[in-house]
Amino acid sequence: MEIVGSSLNELSWFLAHMATALALTLFYVVIYMWATPHPEIKLIRENNTAASLAFAGSLLGFCMPLASAITNSNSLVDVLIWGVVALLVQIVIFYLVRLPIPKISERIENGEMASGLWLGVASSAGGLLNAASMTN
Repeated sequence: MEIVGSSLNELSWFLAHMATALALTLFYVVIYMWATPHPEIKLIRENNTAASLAFAGSLLGFCMPLASAITNSNSLVDVLIWGVVALLVQIVIFYLVRLPIPKISERIENGEMASGLWLGVASSAGGLLNAASMTN
């Protein structure tokens, strides 16, 4: 019974971290959709696979470093700070990905899979490197 009691004592920390992560993720989605010229949710509702791939990759690219921050931080303030850093990194990645493909948003809106995949994988790769960088 003592093991269950100690686990339940950690429940409040779990809930605090989960609520923080969900709030940061929602904040990320709103800011990312504001920063990109193409309407991700509208395109996904229209069954645009390129938009779905791009957005899913960016969401994973944000959540990987957020998970790393939760794992490695000592406080919720640390998680918030590193969550904002992860958001900024994803916005920078979006603009860097546009350098070789300047009209990537138009291409995604037109359902061009290669552009959606390129943005999604670049966002995920950037998020993975971001997460790894947070563990030092």
